[in-house]
Order: sequence, then structure tokens, then C-alpha cells
Amino acid sequence: MTTTMNNEPVIFRFKFSDEFTSQLIPFAKLHQYDDRHMYKEEWTRWVTNNDELIDGENRRLKSLGYDGDIYSKMYKSGRYYFRNKTEHATKTRRKYISLEHEILTAMDEHIAINYHMPHFKPATAYEQFCIEYKETICSEVERIGEENHDGMAKDDILTKMKKTYKNRYYLFKQNQVARRDDNDNDNDNDNNE
Repeated sequence: MTTTMNNEPVIFRFKFSDEFTSQLIPFAKLHQYDDRHMYKEEWTRWVTNNDELIDGENRRLKSLGYDGDIYSKMYKSGRYYFRNKTEHATKTRRKYISLEHEILTAMDEHIAINYHMPHFKPATAYEQFCIEYKETICSEVERIGEENHDGMAKDDILTKMKKTYKNRYYLFKQNQVARRDDNDNDNDNDNNE
């Protein structure tokens, strides 16, 4: 954040107050399909009918340091921004379901042991992991099912495990690349000395 000499924050984007916006948005929505001549006529009428609101907003913005044309800013906001703005319903996030440490450790060990094998790919490696750690997977599916995470189906739990395995594979791979780069840099430094 940038500050002035007297430690007041510098404002780069002057927003309208909520009170003003709550009056401008309905106007913009009502006239969003008007041609520019009709919109301008309605705009002139709206400005006349809301002169107190506009004067108050003008004083507020000027006190914050806005030195532009307030009427132009309002017109452009209504004509080009607010008329197309839609209300988005916010999604509620699903509760995060964590896997037990035991299965995560098993995944990490399986990846570390098999990573350097030829033709090692996450998809086939996960299938192999499922065969080798069948009991661990079954107990984890049962545990998550008992905790009843919004009635999560067995297929969803298995999909989560597969996704977790592939993510851990990706992280392991990134770590290997980083180590290789560090070793290459160390070797270059040793050679330069």
C-alpha cells in the first residue's frame, strides 16, 4: 500500500458508497437495453430526481481526494459496468475430508519406492497401490463412511483417494526436480572453484 508524506493511504480506485450504488444499479438494470439516446434522456431525468444523493456522493468522493468529473464517472459506471453486472450466488464449500496419516504415509512410501521404475505413471501406480494396500484402503473408506461426510458415497471416497495419490505423486516429482537442480548447481559451483 502506498502512503503520502503524512502516512495517509493513497487511493487509486475511488468506489461509490453502498448507498449510492444501491440506487444506481437498479437504474442501470432498468435501462440496460436502451439505445444511447434513450439512455441519455433517462439518465438526465434520473440525475435531476436524485440530485441530493449525487451531491452527497460528490462531496464524499472529493473529500477522499477524487478530482475527476463525478458525473462522467457515474454515467460510465451505470452505462457500461453496472448494467451488465450480475449477482453471483456464493457457493458454500464442502467440508474438507482429510485422510488418515497412515494412508498418506503408505502413499508416500509407495511412490518413493516405485518412482524410479521404468514406465512408472501415476494412473498405473495408483492401481498397483490399490492392490498392495487393499486393507488400508478398505479401512479408510470405512472410517470416512462412518464419519458420514454429507452422505459421501464409496465411489466419491475412492475418487478422493485417487486424486490425493496423484497429487502426492506430483509433489514428489516436483521435489525430485528441485533436488536435481540443486545438485546441478552445487556441481557447477564445485567445478568453478
